[in-house]
Parts: sequence; structure tokens; C-alpha cells
Amino acid sequence: MYEPIRGKSVHSTMAGTSQDVPRRSREEELDIQLAGHLGTLLAVTDELRVVAPSSDLDTAADRLADQVTRLRGGRKPARASATTQSREPDATALHRRAHALAGRALVVAASRADTAAAILAAERMDAHSAALQPRELASR
Repeated sequence: MYEPIRGKSVHSTMAGTSQDVPRRSREEELDIQLAGHLGTLLAVTDELRVVAPSSDLDTAADRLADQVTRLRGGRKPARASATTQSREPDATALHRRAHALAGRALVVAASRADTAAAILAAERMDAHSAALQPRELASR
């Protein structure tokens, strides 16, 4: 009725640990995840710098780039130039997106116990929240 299994299972849960699959520690996985969130936040910050230039955003972008470089073992993140045209020119939408990304980064940084990244993420959340308040009150 059924054909017998002829090959090894790809799901080798009973065979112990296999060296064929690369394994990463929880710390390494959190580093990768945190670098991803901060890198995406950096990209949105660079977009905001084009739409609404400010020295605060310039400083934040540099600090974010430093953290991403640290988490990636010295590899610098890709940066958008100041002349790049934004795909989403609405500053309010960019601030909302950046606020959400900073929140995700804060959660991962807290679970990883990375104080520097957690402080930076919390500061960015506050800055984007403050940038949103006058705009949201005006739209009501």
C-alpha cells in the first residue's frame, strides 16, 4: 500500500545534532535581528533627512550607523545619499514608520541586554513621537 522510505530524513530530530546545518547562538540571532531593525531605522532616518533636514536627524543617523557597524562586526551599513529622492515624501508617515522600527529595536535590545542600543532606540522613539504630536494635533 505504501512505499517504504528509501532515503534519510531531512528532519533528523532523532539522530542528534548534525554538523550539516549551521547553528547560531541566541545572542548571535539577536545581534542579527537588532542590526536589521537598526539598519532599517537608519534607512528611514536617511529618507527623513532628505524630506526634513535637521542636525538631530544627522546625529541620529551617525549614531545608528555606528551601532549597526558594531553589531555587524565592523561592516558598515549602506547609506542613502542626501540627494536620494524619497519613495515616501510624507514626513508624517516616515516618522510613524521610524517610531515603529525604533520600538522593535528597543524590544530586541532589551532582550539582548544591549544598553547602548536600547538607549538609542528609546531616544529615537521619543524624537519621532515628539515630531508626530504637532502634526497629529493639527490634522484633527
